[in-house]
Parts: sequence; structure tokens; C-alpha cells
Amino acid sequence: MNALADLDHWPEATVVSDSDIVVSGISLLRLVEVCGTPAVHSGATVIPDSGGQPSSDAQTAVLVVRVLAVERHDSGATIVQVDARLDNLRLIWSQTRLLGRRSSTRQKICLIVRRPGTTDLTATDDVIAVEMPKDLRTGDLLAVPSRSIRASSIQLHPLTGIPDWRPDTIFTNTTHTAAPRSESID
Repeated sequence: MNALADLDHWPEATVVSDSDIVVSGISLLRLVEVCGTPAVHSGATVIPDSGGQPSSDAQTAVLVVRVLAVERHDSGATIVQVDARLDNLRLIWSQTRLLGRRSSTRQKICLIVRRPGTTDLTATDDVIAVEMPKDLRTGDLLAVPSRSIRASSIQLHPLTGIPDWRPDTIFTNTTHTAAPRSESID
């Protein structure tokens, strides 16, 4: 989980170390330290098979989530709950990476809960099967790239005027907050 298998799925200028991923000069560990989780950072999409050439009209985002619970599912599989709602995202789960520590254990299939807030994790059926390290534990950070975002999805930040990708809705735990379309200061 510590070496990127395919840089074509990550934003331009992604660099990996044993415990961190740096995207366009931003450490994902530092991003979490400053912003908390879940956190999103994006950069230019890499044109497939181009040797890292960036796209001029698409962005690839990376979602960083924290593991809230690791339990045994009714099926006998390990079930993992994170601090973000995942059922409305196009994540590339095969590229999931552990942040903050190096795991030397083999991979196993885990069931990731797509909607956090379920009181009985062991009985939930809204899951996705993903390969994770066998020693995954509560508090671990996971980085997962998402499918490309077209430039039309990128908006100017209302205060800085800098292009910023903001989804129409932001899901954290079980709360749903609509992202503001415009902000004014009176």
C-alpha cells in the first residue's frame, strides 16, 4: 500500500514516501493536520500513458478519511467505518493508500461502510469490498483518488478568487451540508 501502483490514477506531480503522499507540493498528512478529515485535495489529471503529462481541462481529487472503527461483519469479514459518506463518490479503491505509517502486512478484503452512522456495523449491508492491510486499525488515515473532474466543476473560491473544486454537496458522518453556490458580504 505504500507504493503507487499506477500514477495515471493520481493527480499530476504526486510523490509517495513510506508514510505520506504529496500532491502538487501539498503533504496529505499536513492537509489533515490543518483541515481535519475528511479532506479533499485536487490537481491536474494525468493523461493516461503519457508519462505524467497533465490534462488542461480535468482535475483528479484525492479524498483522505480517518478509520473510525474496525469490526467483524456477520459474514466473518472485517468491516471498516470511516468518517465520510462514500456512496455518492467515484473513488478508485484499487489505489487506496495508508497514510501516517507503513504497513508490512499482507492485504485482505475488507468491507468499507458507505454511509457512516450505522449503530450496528456488524449487520450493515451498505458496503463495498476493498483490499486493505491486515493490520488496519482505528485512527488510520486512508487516501483514495477519485475519477477526473471536468473543469466545469471547478469554481472560483469566493474569497481568494482561486479555482477550487467544491462538490454540490459535502457529506461528513451522517450530516449533509449543501455547499454554498455564492456568498456575499453585506
